[in-house]
Amino acid sequence: MTVWRPLTLMGCLFLAAAALAEESDLPFGNTEACMVGPLAQFGQYIGDWKIEDSQLAQDGSGWAPGEGARWIFTCLGNGTAIQDFWLPANGSVGTNLRTYKPDTGTWEIAWSVDKLPAGFAHIRAAQNDVGNIVMHYVAPLPNPLRRITFFPADATGWKWKLEFSNDDGETWREVYRITATPYAGSN
Repeated sequence: MTVWRPLTLMGCLFLAAAALAEESDLPFGNTEACMVGPLAQFGQYIGDWKIEDSQLAQDGSGWAPGEGARWIFTCLGNGTAIQDFWLPANGSVGTNLRTYKPDTGTWEIAWSVDKLPAGFAHIRAAQNDVGNIVMHYVAPLPNPLRRITFFPADATGWKWKLEFSNDDGETWREVYRITATPYAGSN
């Protein structure tokens, strides 16, 4: 019986090594498919990013730096979707799964997080005429309403902002912003 344990362990290690060797055959390594056509809208953010954030004081008196985060974007299924992993300093984990709908020219996004508070949201996004991607919550509708904007990326990184509206979208106030730069040793 004791002979089978090492053999079983060796067999498992062999199968794991074989699976890892064939990882390049899986539909997750091809980022080029997310860098062309409409998928390039979010494809431009594929990579590993260091996040510096700041938040507006509740009384509007000024901006305070946040604790930072790490945000990793990846191409799935050779262009089927773009998924990201939001990793703030507090140890929380959030993820978005973004799929593009060519018939409407919009993105359908599923957001899930384990803290902040925990939950799920359906978000819809579209790229505007100047290249910004503007996201609105579909369900559940938050109170106050929220709008998120991704700004185009360049060689140094990109910016993002969150705005609130207390008047059903008539006016918006920026309350949170981030600056993303390549995470050390990546991108």
